[in-house]
Amino acid sequence: MMLHPSYNDLIKAVNSDVEPGEEPVVNSRYSIVLATAKRARQIIGGEEPLLDTAPNEKPFSVAVEEVYSGKVKILGEDDSEDDANEE
Repeated sequence: MMLHPSYNDLIKAVNSDVEPGEEPVVNSRYSIVLATAKRARQIIGGEEPLLDTAPNEKPFSVAVEEVYSGKVKILGEDDSEDDANEE
């Protein structure tokens, strides 16, 4: 299990599908934190985690792992009104 990937690792993971020359999906820590917090609130609200998690794992940690593993896709502002969208 991954323990706390760095902001840079998260940004690289989110932008991994971006073609050279295209605008990155996220380019700041602020954007990563907002999207991850939104996903954590969804989990707190009752949505099932998209990964196998430990029973005591905190929702934000689950959300970070989902973003890092690509289970949750962060959309750019032009793509959708939502910041995070399940694949």
